[in-house]
Amino acid sequence: MRLDGEQESGNFEVQDGRGGGGFGGGLGMLLPFVGSRFGCGGIFIVLIIAAVMGINPLSMFGIGGPSPTQQSAPAGRDPKQLTEIQHWSLKVLGSTERVWGQVFKEQGRQYEPTILSFYNQSGTSGCGAAQSAMGPFYCPTDKKVYLDTDFFTELRQRFGAPGDFAQAYVIAHEVGHHVQDLEGTLGEVNKRQRAVSEQEGNALQVRIELQADCYAGVWAKRTGLMEQGDLEEGMAAAQAIGDDTLQQSAGRRPVPESFTHGTSAQRMEWLRQGLAAGDPAQCDTFAAAG
Repeated sequence: MRLDGEQESGNFEVQDGRGGGGFGGGLGMLLPFVGSRFGCGGIFIVLIIAAVMGINPLSMFGIGGPSPTQQSAPAGRDPKQLTEIQHWSLKVLGSTERVWGQVFKEQGRQYEPTILSFYNQSGTSGCGAAQSAMGPFYCPTDKKVYLDTDFFTELRQRFGAPGDFAQAYVIAHEVGHHVQDLEGTLGEVNKRQRAVSEQEGNALQVRIELQADCYAGVWAKRTGLMEQGDLEEGMAAAQAIGDDTLQQSAGRRPVPESFTHGTSAQRMEWLRQGLAAGDPAQCDTFAAAG
């Protein structure tokens, strides 16, 4: 991506504390949030991720490990303290603000940017503990995106999805959730999930995630920063983080009823849809069949 001339966003914070309890303890603290939002299927995915990361699943329930403790992490906004990859991430965030600001303006609305919260291994969020093993996530409670940039190394080495566009796609996907939050989609789906079965709730969550993929494609199309090879990098990332691929990588048989993000094929399809259209109106995953 041609990000050299892109302006960095000033909407960020840096969490300095590491918290306590390690990966397992922090994930255990986040399990109630995951369960309330994604049901048992979501917790199942978390346990799979924990197994892939070498975490003892028992420690996530307070068994076989130290009791987790959580420390508040002071936030900073001094650009001089940022690493090179954090500066780069803020350029990506700045490009999302430019694109979605224009989209909302076309709709007669004003875009309210999210905050990108950087942390190292463990931190805090409005939705509970922030842990590297969870990967980047958006918290609607405080309207922030949480990112440990070490995830980009995991994306490249563990998931086989290298490239700057693959990394940018991850950030743009989480910003897509923020857009859904501003549109009221997240709140509406959350209400519907509480009124339906776990399987139906998981299916709704898949639609949410696929729409965020499509929104990431809209961003990529409109930003005008893509270069040769970026499309392939994005497709490789979408393929690598599909529910079926993740479950197979963990040595398990894919269980469609437990999917909360969509298959690799679905994620690639909706990212491609956003890239082709450049129009968020073409990202209605809830009306789409299949």
